[in-house]
Amino acid sequence: MKFIEAASPNFNERLVPPDLVVLHYTGMPTGPEALERLCAADSKVSSHYMVEEDGRVFRLVPEARRAWHAGLSSWKGETDINGRSIGIEIVNPGHEFGYRPFPDAQIASVIELLADIRTRWDIEDGRIVGHSDVAPERKEDPGELFPWKRLAQAGHGLWVEPDAAPGQALGEGEEGAGVFALQAGFTRLGYDCAPSGRFDAHTATVVRAFQRHWRQEKVDGIADGMTRARLIALLRAAA
Repeated sequence: MKFIEAASPNFNERLVPPDLVVLHYTGMPTGPEALERLCAADSKVSSHYMVEEDGRVFRLVPEARRAWHAGLSSWKGETDINGRSIGIEIVNPGHEFGYRPFPDAQIASVIELLADIRTRWDIEDGRIVGHSDVAPERKEDPGELFPWKRLAQAGHGLWVEPDAAPGQALGEGEEGAGVFALQAGFTRLGYDCAPSGRFDAHTATVVRAFQRHWRQEKVDGIADGMTRARLIALLRAAA
């Protein structure tokens, strides 16, 4: 596919091949402002690609290099997410500056870009995630308006539609085997959510991150029946 070259100096050497893709929104008022920041040496942030709302794709850092996009993060027990991922910034003002739906042309380019990246690297569907998945305490992008289902229908990422939503809702302050199983399920999927049997504030944060990706119509940190059903179905799909 065609790229607009916009080299960023913010990268270093990789030690392992990338096996993860992290999707972000830029969270700035405009695309040009985001591009300027991603390419400024003093910002100390970058990504491999940036996708504009009109579908243009900017290449900032070579895939073989370690771009600085994920920050303090974790997935499946791995903490150097920058070292093993490809970062894609998707232009959107984000929750701070007027969060809005992602245009069709932009998502079509994201899908094409993912397909292109996966011709070069072995990246499983369960390892195409959002910034909020790997850093739920700090981030909420690309957010509940991002069309994860459309990506999965195009062959990139996981999506499930369970038939049933069994079980009662679990929320902050509750304890017991049900909470332990919920936390264990999130940990198995990839989140940093060590099972304790206590539904604490961090567990609620992880639930919200999960909902932004897979239960987008309800982002409240409460593990209702559908949230839990989708978690179970995803674990089966990822097995």
